[in-house]
Amino acid sequence: MGRVIRRYLARTFWKLSRWRLRTEPPPAGPAVLLGVPHTSNWDFVIMLAIAWRLRMSVRWLGKHTLFRGPAGPLMRALGGIPVDRREPSAVVADVVGRIRSGEVFALVVTPEGTRSKGTHWKSGFYRIAHESGLPVTLGYVDRTTMTAGLGPTITLTGDVPADMDVVRAFYADKAGVVPDRRTEPRLREEDVPGEGTTGEKPAS
Repeated sequence: MGRVIRRYLARTFWKLSRWRLRTEPPPAGPAVLLGVPHTSNWDFVIMLAIAWRLRMSVRWLGKHTLFRGPAGPLMRALGGIPVDRREPSAVVADVVGRIRSGEVFALVVTPEGTRSKGTHWKSGFYRIAHESGLPVTLGYVDRTTMTAGLGPTITLTGDVPADMDVVRAFYADKAGVVPDRRTEPRLREEDVPGEGTTGEKPAS
């Protein structure tokens, strides 16, 4: 999909929608972009509208079945990267490989992993960002204020609880499109003794 078309669609969305764009500047280079809270299919539309309005190149991970048949070309044109969830370790390797080969994009990740209320976030975003040395941009949708946009861009330290405390503080007052489905930002690794740090420095 051409840049001119994307910009036109984004401008139209923000002009006609009840939602308002309230954002910090986008990251200057490649980053992992969190789409949170993930409670509705509208989250995807809003996140694309944010990225296209800010002229960001974004990629996102989707089940490989979404890319079959006639919908495949459209999904790829929208920035989709097919993922086989039976091989989660391959996802991290693929994304890190793309970035180290010179691709410049913000990888949109929905760490809640489901639009339903859960107990923990999935840690894939953390592993991707830490192994690639990418910063993490906190994207958000907040039904309470009817605003959406980008929050701060942070650098992970490898101290999982400390990093997640920063994430939790930002999302504490963000309700999502369907507030009752929101999942508290917490990784399972935080609940396991000895798993609170990676023990490694981020890759350069």
